[in-house]
Amino acid sequence: MLQIRQGLRNIKEDYFDGRHWLFRGVAVLLAAYFLLALGLGYYWNSEPDLAAQPTAGTVTGATTTQALLHLTRTLMDKPGGYLANDMTLPGLFMDNIPNWEYGVLIQVRDMSRAMRKDFSRSQSQSTEDKDLAIAEPQFNFDSESWILPSSEGEYRTGMKALQRYLQRLADRPQGLAQFYARADNLTRWLGDVETRLGSLSQRLSASVGQRRLNTDLAGDSAATQSTLSAAELEIKTPWSEIDDVFYEARGASWALIHLLRAVEVDFAPVLEKKNALVSLRQIIRELESTQETVWSPMIMNGSGFGLVANHSLVMASYISRANAAIIDLRSLLTQG
Repeated sequence: MLQIRQGLRNIKEDYFDGRHWLFRGVAVLLAAYFLLALGLGYYWNSEPDLAAQPTAGTVTGATTTQALLHLTRTLMDKPGGYLANDMTLPGLFMDNIPNWEYGVLIQVRDMSRAMRKDFSRSQSQSTEDKDLAIAEPQFNFDSESWILPSSEGEYRTGMKALQRYLQRLADRPQGLAQFYARADNLTRWLGDVETRLGSLSQRLSASVGQRRLNTDLAGDSAATQSTLSAAELEIKTPWSEIDDVFYEARGASWALIHLLRAVEVDFAPVLEKKNALVSLRQIIRELESTQETVWSPMIMNGSGFGLVANHSLVMASYISRANAAIIDLRSLLTQG
């Protein structure tokens, strides 16, 4: 009887000892996983550098198309890949780079739409390019879909269509694709850019909150709107979204720098004729200032004239100046 009890006791001790080592093993694996995720998160959280100044392509429109391809490739192939739809660590808990990606993606969508409806068509009654008609809706797919289908898969389909358009564009003897570098085309795309930057500037400035007069119907005495609005509005970005807006603005500005540099090449004759080349370069200069290194470990949100910096207001200043320069540039382009 004593031997049986002793045997049972030994089995029980071996069982608990085995579970002890199992728990220790799981704990070590979890700790290693979290450390690896922390290291990857630090590495993936770095924003891509600006590419070198583009050179003239072999044909009009090639530089702009290549710039658009560069933006999409960067979204897909940068460290960590596309993170906005990640469902695992560390991407699941990262928000700075996903918001940066969204800022870039918005500019990709705007440019792909402009290429489909304006740059590749000679007039309003002309047919749209077959590959750009594929690329534009692909880039407008849900940015946070992670499976069936994934955002990356849809965006890569758009990239392939854009690459086919570039190949046909370069085949000049065949004339299978076109890119029309005209002042009216450029003005319409710049109008979209102006609207985007204006919205970002307002959201950045609202980091500290501001009371704003309602000017929605200003300038037209007969204008109406669907619902009534207060004469004075309180505009304030929630504190949890301040860094989100900041990094979205960083991403949008990064993308615009590449696109505007490409436009400088493809639309050079038009810009020189309108004496607008310097104006475009000044816009690029203002946007380049938005890419300065952020030395603070977090986005500060001090009051406008307080002791603590407000990174959002600094970013809003650069974007507002770029936006004002775009308004002037559009005016130059519309003049005869």
